[in-house]
Amino acid sequence: MEKIKIITDSTADLSKGVYEKYDIEVLPLLINFGEESYLDGVEINPDKVFEKIEKSNVLPTTAQVTPNRFIEAYKKYLEEGYKIISIHMSSVMSGTYQSACIARDTLESKDIFVVDSQNVTAALGILVLKAAKLREKGFNIVEIEKELNDVKSKVMLSVYFDSLEYLVRGGRISKTTGVVGGVLGIKLILEIKDGIMSVKDKIRGNKKAIKKIISDLENATLDDDVPVILIDVNNIEVKEALKEYMDSNKVNYIECPVGSTVSIHSGPGCCGLVLLTK
Repeated sequence: MEKIKIITDSTADLSKGVYEKYDIEVLPLLINFGEESYLDGVEINPDKVFEKIEKSNVLPTTAQVTPNRFIEAYKKYLEEGYKIISIHMSSVMSGTYQSACIARDTLESKDIFVVDSQNVTAALGILVLKAAKLREKGFNIVEIEKELNDVKSKVMLSVYFDSLEYLVRGGRISKTTGVVGGVLGIKLILEIKDGIMSVKDKIRGNKKAIKKIISDLENATLDDDVPVILIDVNNIEVKEALKEYMDSNKVNYIECPVGSTVSIHSGPGCCGLVLLTK
């Protein structure tokens, strides 16, 4: 049986327990506040990020995982006899996928398979989890790569944003959309389409947002291999309502923290579900 190592980056936003359970290697992106740099999830977390933003009123930048960091990780596992499947955030949003490809090509190894998830946060994470489940079932690395490329378009992200400020500041939505939303009290539910964040719905208030996200879940035919993933950045009301619904309806789900890289763009107050559909 093949020895397969799964590698991802810190934007996958799965919990430490999940990474440990499935022996997944996570390469952190960098969070830059001026001259200071921090490893996402290792040296900084979202609470510290928001604290620093509040003090400085400056939005930090993020930096992709470098080719050299990938080369270092890939060499280590190749020397231990592994074949590697490296699954990363959408190539439209970050150069991390390109860094992984450069590392693979530099090492000239046929045992490194790099997948552009076309997703981010737990929408990337759910594909990483799918890879781990396929490995458990005895799929070989070629089969896992093919399956991930086949199902990545079936990932559904339905996330509510309480404030549009960070999305505007980070360039994820236009200033016009942000101003109109702020004046009219309109909130956005976003999805990922063609590798980028897109507006799925415009709604008013938490209750309508909760109804919409639950409706998306009810109408989906779920992949049996992986749980629904609940993500949030400090939005207790929406999170608790979604948990209550899923607990009452015996939905298989896990909670995962949104990391610093994604939090910088989402801001506090976002919450939603990630599903893998059939």
